[in-house]
Amino acid sequence: MKSIVLANSNVIPSIGLGVYGLRSGKETINACKQAIELGYRHIDTARVYLNEGSVGKAIKESNIDRKEIFITSKMWNTSIRFRRYRQAFNKSLKKLDVDYIDLYLLHWPEKNFLEAYHFLEDMVILGKIKNIGVSNFEIKHLKRLLANCRIKPVINQIEVNPSFNNKELIKFCFEHDIKVEAYSPLGGKNHNYVNNEMIIALAKKYHCSPSELILSWELNQGLIVLPRSKNILHQKDNLCLNDIVLEKEDMKKIDALNLNIRTGKDPNKYE
Repeated sequence: MKSIVLANSNVIPSIGLGVYGLRSGKETINACKQAIELGYRHIDTARVYLNEGSVGKAIKESNIDRKEIFITSKMWNTSIRFRRYRQAFNKSLKKLDVDYIDLYLLHWPEKNFLEAYHFLEDMVILGKIKNIGVSNFEIKHLKRLLANCRIKPVINQIEVNPSFNNKELIKFCFEHDIKVEAYSPLGGKNHNYVNNEMIIALAKKYHCSPSELILSWELNQGLIVLPRSKNILHQKDNLCLNDIVLEKEDMKKIDALNLNIRTGKDPNKYE
């Protein structure tokens, strides 16, 4: 598993298992245990997904050393808005059944996000969080955060896919040594490009599936990808994505598919 070095010299696996939309209980536990057995060492969850407990149980039952598993979770909007930072974080620790979280993010640029971020900085100092960052932060939010933080965010988790390639925000993040994680990497149900003729043709050229091609396009940009899958064959194929190196011209062809249309919510409507 290829890893990416963060601004603080810690490392994060470039491919993680996303568990958004997986129900708590057997579905999440089995998907995580299966992924860990295949070689995944990075799982991305969140308080609002309601499956942190299942993720924690899967990690315990895997019998893999806790230090080998990179766990990401996120503080939800209501906890940020109503200043329930400590309560939310402690609930995540308890649900995951761990002493620390590898990466903890503010889920959206909700009101009071600066105050919430300062709480995360305190948790880093106490050793309860190894790395901190944000999710869905636009340039204006990042500028405000960078001007008022003690510990720079190492990650911004944002929507990136062929229909919304988010190039300007990615460029800003890279210029400030903030790594980028791509969610909705295939574009979601409304803008899924796996049936696009050009994508299919390129996938044949690189001897991979259309979804693998799109994920490789993101990895080739230096992004971290978080594909969700409980299918063992898809999970296994995703582990080989770093082996697919796309030519510059083919990268540009996929770039040109951009419609600047989001699948998810617009972060600019927060605050």
